[in-house]
Amino acid sequence: MEEVPHDCPGADSAQAGRGTSCQGCPNQRLCASGAGATPDPAIEEIKEKMKTVKHKILVLSGKGGVGKSTFSAHLAHGLAEDENTQIALLDIDICGPSIPKIMGLEGEQYVEDNLGVMSVGFLLSSPDDAVIWRGPKKNGMIKQFLRDVDWGEVDYLIVDTPPGTSDEHLSVVQYLAAARIDGAVIITTPQEVSLQDVRKEINFCRKVKLPIIGVVENMSGFICPKCKKESQIFPPTTGGAELMCQDLEVPLLGRVPLDPLIGKNCDKGQSFFIDAPDSPATLAYRSIIQRIQEFCDLRQSEEENLINS
Repeated sequence: MEEVPHDCPGADSAQAGRGTSCQGCPNQRLCASGAGATPDPAIEEIKEKMKTVKHKILVLSGKGGVGKSTFSAHLAHGLAEDENTQIALLDIDICGPSIPKIMGLEGEQYVEDNLGVMSVGFLLSSPDDAVIWRGPKKNGMIKQFLRDVDWGEVDYLIVDTPPGTSDEHLSVVQYLAAARIDGAVIITTPQEVSLQDVRKEINFCRKVKLPIIGVVENMSGFICPKCKKESQIFPPTTGGAELMCQDLEVPLLGRVPLDPLIGKNCDKGQSFFIDAPDSPATLAYRSIIQRIQEFCDLRQSEEENLINS
């Protein structure tokens, strides 16, 4: 797990990459290069491109395997159920682009007329090809996605990120800084081994001044479809996401229970909501999506009030 030092001076600080607390940080070279202190011309270009994108949401996780890409895909599916809402899903997990598979895309970039997807997975000759890139090349690809893709009029841009707090995360936050990011949704599972990395992710968001929409506890119990009894597959030994959110004063958006159909549908590239509309997991997703929409609407309203005041 790559983490930002607890006393990180911040990417925009004059001490970025040079302070004693920067020693050993995986992002030291990027910060010391001046990327954080000297604005990249692409930032303004991306700001101009993003004027047609109303809301921008990052989906983060401290650890891999917690269902982050599955959540990103179903957040996109759920929002796109309103045919009047235009959705774009951007996959910046450069080394592990799973979004094309989850969304059922083979060479195509549109799931529905109002749901488009962009991923490095579309650029590979085979889904088994390994992407072996260093940080600068990853950053260049993210810049190209944001600046050069014709996003058009979009209501929600959902950015699926890799696990951790490394080059990809710094790049997307930096490039979208002037364009205003609504916030981040952070995905975890109930056990402490996941929560300890989520705490670092929350610290990262605060260091780079990225608003936190809230935390989603994924794989939160299993409800038997026959007897309806709930079992804890991943026991919340330290209180789970609820206690962590209380301690860190971060909203808990909801809990999504395990459902075998989620994995099956992702492998088939289909929306889980269609096959299991009454599943407890589907109901949990819908509640979480509604809370995310409410957050974005409130944030937009507050900004409009500030502009008009």
